[in-house]
Amino acid sequence: MTSPILLLVGLGNPGERYAHTRHNAGSQFVHQAALDAGAVFRNEPKFNGRIASARIGSRDVRLFIAAAYMNESGRAVAGVVRFYKVPVDQVLIAHDELDLPPGVVRLKKGGGHGGHNGLRDVIRHLGSRDFSRLRIGIGHPGSADQVADYVLRKPAKRDAVLIQDSIDAACRELTGIVSGELSLAMNSLHSGG
Repeated sequence: MTSPILLLVGLGNPGERYAHTRHNAGSQFVHQAALDAGAVFRNEPKFNGRIASARIGSRDVRLFIAAAYMNESGRAVAGVVRFYKVPVDQVLIAHDELDLPPGVVRLKKGGGHGGHNGLRDVIRHLGSRDFSRLRIGIGHPGSADQVADYVLRKPAKRDAVLIQDSIDAACRELTGIVSGELSLAMNSLHSGG
């Protein structure tokens, strides 16, 4: 058992233009978690984002989506972490993952940024890599020079369904995740549960 999760963060880009793009899979997950918990986001200018409070299982959890662009979201995330005095190891960052195919979702504790610019900025501003990650597969376009356009486009219908299915699977494990039962949730998600 690991530390319980007190803060769920969804990485993405703000605005309707990016709402259903691959890069917004992390914020899509946090939106779904809020919806499932009956939580309502409110704009919070001091954090440059939207925040909600939810009861998930027996835990009180905050959910946060930055209004900053992905590559500059670290300052907003760090602001929430510091204001609420959330230990970094009790933060879960949800993000899109090029190295996983659509429909696959993985939990991970700590680690590097793996070339993900949003994670890179969060690590820089938090001064730590010790948070948990929910890696939501979006697939890879096949060539590094196509990545920027690829992540900023909406997925094909089949991939969109697979991405939503993986988000739904992660939401089903959320009670265990926020309770600190990361290894149990990992086993279920990683086996296709």
